[in-house]
Amino acid sequence: MSMVLVTGGSGFIGSHCILQLLAAGYRVRTTVRNLKRDEDVRAMLAAGGAEAGDRLTFAAADLEKDAGWAEAVAGCEFVLHVASPFPLRVPKDENELIVPAREGTLRVLRAARDAGVKRVVLTSSFAAIGYGHEATTTPFNETTWSNLDGKVNVPPYMKSKTLAERAAWEFIAKEGGGMELSVVNPVGVFGPVLGPDYATSIVIVQRLMDGGVPGCPRLSFGVVDVRDVANLHLRAMTDPAAKGERFLAVAGESVSMLEMALILKRRMGAAAKRVPTGQLPDWLLRTIAVFDPTVRQIVPELGKVKNASNAKARRVLGWVPRSNEEAIVATAESLMRLGLLKDSAKR
Repeated sequence: MSMVLVTGGSGFIGSHCILQLLAAGYRVRTTVRNLKRDEDVRAMLAAGGAEAGDRLTFAAADLEKDAGWAEAVAGCEFVLHVASPFPLRVPKDENELIVPAREGTLRVLRAARDAGVKRVVLTSSFAAIGYGHEATTTPFNETTWSNLDGKVNVPPYMKSKTLAERAAWEFIAKEGGGMELSVVNPVGVFGPVLGPDYATSIVIVQRLMDGGVPGCPRLSFGVVDVRDVANLHLRAMTDPAAKGERFLAVAGESVSMLEMALILKRRMGAAAKRVPTGQLPDWLLRTIAVFDPTVRQIVPELGKVKNASNAKARRVLGWVPRSNEEAIVATAESLMRLGLLKDSAKR
């Protein structure tokens, strides 16, 4: 089978992509910033039930540096560009996120084109679709872009994903040669954690389970299971119909944080004893936001419900995702299993 490069193999989505590529018979090379991380990645794959052996190799490459990318893509037929910064805290300068995301994406695309890669699948985000707009009840789809120039403020992470994806499409149009591009735009990614290096969205479940928040802000978000996100990447990589297309990865309608808490209470039994089921008033969050930049970032989203449609991925690629509830419960179960919750760590 052909070789596939996965950037950011130590990450949450990247590790699940590697799992499914190996299961499908591909050889995989993955980039890490430090080759000492290879054992961490292999441990995560083992937690997912895979023994990679010599079908998995590693390359040292950093999104902010040119060195290493030519070697990383050499001999690869496909590239899954998954790596992108998503910090828990808001950076003082938004360019700390925007520049690595945009320039890193262009580095990967240039190297892939020069190496004769057939198709790149870029992991973008709902962040590049559903922000900067006035409130709407109409589900978002792939024809929409986040509006960075409107009256509604767009946080740095959302800007970084929007600008990086736009730069990718522009590169393909002007400099891509015969290389193809497909894009996957996930909403909040949940599901089984393979190790302590996981998506920021997982922290929501972790803090709910640990009682780390006094109540639930009026926040709602789309949910998708990481296993389904990885599966959509593989479909976008090989299906001829995915060429030049973007695909929203979302399981169903948005879930409020309170609904998530109630799911955990119902499904996780005694392990969910710390989960709060009270609603935090908006005024309290706005008061805290004066002193806490992390909270300040979520205040504009209070009370907003943003639904997204998965109709295109279902229709074009035959993609069928797990339910919101299954993804949320799988997240909590894996955090318990790996001892990443307060109570489970004591066992």
